Amino acid sequence: MTRKFIDCREFPSDTHCSVAISADSEEELLGVAVEHAVSVHHHHDTPELRQQLRQLFKDGMPSEHLPISGQAAGSGAAHAH
Repeated sequence: MTRKFIDCREFPSDTHCSVAISADSEEELLGVAVEHAVSVHHHHDTPELRQQLRQLFKDGMPSEHLPISGQAAGSGAAHAH
């Protein structure tokens, strides 16, 4: 089983959030990512938010360092921050 992760550092936000979350399953990751998006980034828990977050999941573990540009490739897409 491949771990999945989402990393707030890849998406510029007013809070400059540095949280990265990983889990063994998409469902577990989605639950924690939604809680984080609602409590820290003040999003509403909607089906659209859940779909956006799921699209941002990556395989593996978050990098210790940001990409050189400070953003993920393709970061022009809608994101949850």
